[in-house]
Amino acid sequence: MNFLIRFTVSKLLHLMLLLAAVAVLTFLLVSVSPIDPIDAYVGAARRVTMTDEQRALIAQRWGLDQPLITRFIRWLGQLLQGNLGESMTYHQSVAAVIATRFQASLWLMALAWLFSGVFGSTLGILAGATAGSWCDRLIRLYAYTLSSAPVFWIALLLLVIFSVNWQITPICCATPPGVLLQDVTLWQRLHHLILPALTLSVIGIGSLALHTREKLVEILQSNYALFARAQGETTTGIVLHHGLRNVALPALTLQFVGLSELFGGSVLTEKVFGYPGLGDATVQAAIRSDVPLLVGIVFFSAIFVFAGNTLADLSYRLIDPRIRIGGIER
Repeated sequence: MNFLIRFTVSKLLHLMLLLAAVAVLTFLLVSVSPIDPIDAYVGAARRVTMTDEQRALIAQRWGLDQPLITRFIRWLGQLLQGNLGESMTYHQSVAAVIATRFQASLWLMALAWLFSGVFGSTLGILAGATAGSWCDRLIRLYAYTLSSAPVFWIALLLLVIFSVNWQITPICCATPPGVLLQDVTLWQRLHHLILPALTLSVIGIGSLALHTREKLVEILQSNYALFARAQGETTTGIVLHHGLRNVALPALTLQFVGLSELFGGSVLTEKVFGYPGLGDATVQAAIRSDVPLLVGIVFFSAIFVFAGNTLADLSYRLIDPRIRIGGIER
């Protein structure tokens, strides 16, 4: 119990420091961006005809006429009250925009995270168990290719093959034309999700497969594996009884660390497939220099990734009894 209290307090302190650094750096970097927020707000069509009085009114409306430190202190005061501000792009509260967009992105990232974990681990175990064979070489070639290929290129390639040529999957969007998101069926949602999720899962499959393979090869060459072979144990038995649990911890670590890459990859994936998720909102906020929305998204993503890493730390104790016993003794 004492260990759990210390663990919780330590994680909360780390989270507070992380959020403070994220808030300061993100607000500062976006505020000093060369993009004029007023020009981005009105668009190219009205930029030429807009008068100085209109620019001043817009700047006053969004607080852009105030110094940077004043805007940051005002934003920080709103944040301490639980208010992330109002989005200049969507004319809604930042919390409402994040909540709406994250509902769509959560399905995409969860399915991609599941695909990358299952496919990456399976391919890594298969390659490690057959190290040196044609199967191992084929899987390594596939993993190296996935690890080096840009996400947007893979997205365009899959879109051309499955949506344009074969017409198996939809070309874009999260719902069929004319159907609201709250009215979509489970099959329709999965039909629009499958191709973007497969594309996004590519980020984690290659690295997870290669890392799992190397760890399993190391296990199969260990002394206790050689002793098990001497007693008549097969390679399959060694993998099942000795390999899986030892491979699970590093694979789980890599899988949870990949949550941050999922956020980055979702930006490109959602733009290519026209998926209305949090990644698309991030691009719009950056293009329009929407400081409150962009800071809110970065703030939220930091909490999400930190929570994932914390869950990974806790799950170690369920997988490996040695860690759980060691924590109790301390």
